[in-house]
Amino acid sequence: MNATALIRNNDLIENPVPRCACVLVLDTSGSMDGEPIAQLNEGVRTFIEATKRDETARYSVEVSVITFGGRVKDISPMTPVHLIEQIDHLHADGSTPMGEAVELALRRLEERKAEYKRSGTSYYQPWLVIMSDGTPTDSWQIAAQQSSSAEQQGRLVVMPIGVGGGADLATLSAFSGKRGAKALGGLKFNDFFLWLSASMSRVSASTPGEKVVLPASNGWDAI
Repeated sequence: MNATALIRNNDLIENPVPRCACVLVLDTSGSMDGEPIAQLNEGVRTFIEATKRDETARYSVEVSVITFGGRVKDISPMTPVHLIEQIDHLHADGSTPMGEAVELALRRLEERKAEYKRSGTSYYQPWLVIMSDGTPTDSWQIAAQQSSSAEQQGRLVVMPIGVGGGADLATLSAFSGKRGAKALGGLKFNDFFLWLSASMSRVSASTPGEKVVLPASNGWDAI
């Protein structure tokens, strides 16, 4: 077991609160270069900082970042927010292997849920956030079926977000079993990630299994 995994597992013992795992699967392909990737980086920082300010969410919410730009990168392992010092700066380059990225995210979530069960830690439905400005360049259908089925079975919350006019909302929608993809209004990454942090705060203040009413998304979506 490496040092990071040891710290994460010790935290399950030292802070025995229910956990909400959230994986950010982020498009960093070449088309995101320039202002989009700059705003995405700022949005991720905003999300971590805002969640840290919530005294409950900072210990309950765990975040992992996986990017897909040219190749899939496991940028940050699943880590409780209060232990995250920084997320590596994201760079835009290459193609859009979304299917592979989602498959990795689903594996990471299952691995973390197994750790919760071994330690006797209760947990909320994990969240899978997928953000993309284009169309997958790899085989994505199996990953979409897996994530969609998991959401239909109540094992996962999937939030597909399309960025810009070139986003393939139909394909993104296939990854969710309960909701269609939402289009980000302009480059409102900060507004989206503030909404996500507020959603995590509501979830972490609830009882696992309890229905949670999420904040309105009209501050950032394009509809």
